Amino acid sequence: MEITLADIGRRFNRDWVFRRVTYQFVAGRCYAILGPNGSGKSTLLQVIASSLTPSKGQIRYTIGDHSVKPEAIYRYISLVAPYMELIEEFTLAEQIRFHFKHKHYLHGVNEQRLMERLGLQHAKDKQIRFFSSGMKQRVKLALACYTDTPMVLLDEPTTNLDHQGVDWYLDLVDKTKGNRLVLVCSNQEKEYGFCEHLINITDYKA
Repeated sequence: MEITLADIGRRFNRDWVFRRVTYQFVAGRCYAILGPNGSGKSTLLQVIASSLTPSKGQIRYTIGDHSVKPEAIYRYISLVAPYMELIEEFTLAEQIRFHFKHKHYLHGVNEQRLMERLGLQHAKDKQIRFFSSGMKQRVKLALACYTDTPMVLLDEPTTNLDHQGVDWYLDLVDKTKGNRLVLVCSNQEKEYGFCEHLINITDYKA
């Protein structure tokens, strides 16, 4: 998976969130988009994920020698973000089964192994609405990281996680990143310390 941004910009009304972003993301590398709260990190991530269209510039997705249309890129992405919600009425087991009706597990992973990795076997028949915020975040992270996609996008991935949860997240990413493209949006070094490439969104302000 490669993503090429060519002079990308995004604005709301007349205000530019960022502009003139030219960058290439390639498989097997970990990237972090940095910046203070409200600086546009999540907006850039949504543009990369093709859930927002750029106001200017072009974005190109390629897998090997094949181009992927922006409207189809969702098939190749796993995403975790604060604005994403689990289905509260589902039990944990139902949530996992529903997710993997639409996606495929990483090689060697199944429902039982995912449940064990979460450490929530005791809660498999419990509705998500009764989970703590930290438990919900773990579920979101596990679903994304154990899904077989060439790209994993993580927006503020340790939201609601305690110190033990942060260690769990770092171990999860380390064990599942493989040769995938991993992109983290954050302003906390504990979330992106493993990333080799750093992009500061403030460098692309008008």
